[in-house]
Amino acid sequence: MSLQQWVDNGWLRHHQTSTKEITNLLKIVDRDLMDAKESISDDWRFGIAYNAALKLCTILLYAEGYQPERTLQHYRTIQALPLILGKHRKGDAQYLDTCRSKRNIVEYDYVGGVTGHDADELIEFAKELKEDVLAWLKTKHPEFVPIE
Repeated sequence: MSLQQWVDNGWLRHHQTSTKEITNLLKIVDRDLMDAKESISDDWRFGIAYNAALKLCTILLYAEGYQPERTLQHYRTIQALPLILGKHRKGDAQYLDTCRSKRNIVEYDYVGGVTGHDADELIEFAKELKEDVLAWLKTKHPEFVPIE
């Protein structure tokens, strides 16, 4: 399935982004990755790292000219990852979807649903994904690469 088919299904809509919008999202990623290292609960560290990873997936969609509709917004944003970066990233989308479920549990249902290892693993994943997203931006959409 393609992103255009997702538009046809009503799951995405067209979106015109800008370098400023991408830069702001990357600043959120940087803030979240920095904050996730702080002395806070593993649940919050995990949630903050999840937010960073979700923003990176959002950058991919925005750069391609799309944004998700409100229904299942996080799920669709994550599932677009292999559609944009390649089928070899399907496992990454599955991992992030598992993280999405865990994050919902610790945010809405109960405390202690993740471990320190879970949080550390997601933080490292988000850091690596950031490098990949920036490299992809430089190759596919250099007009959106933040000016440093």
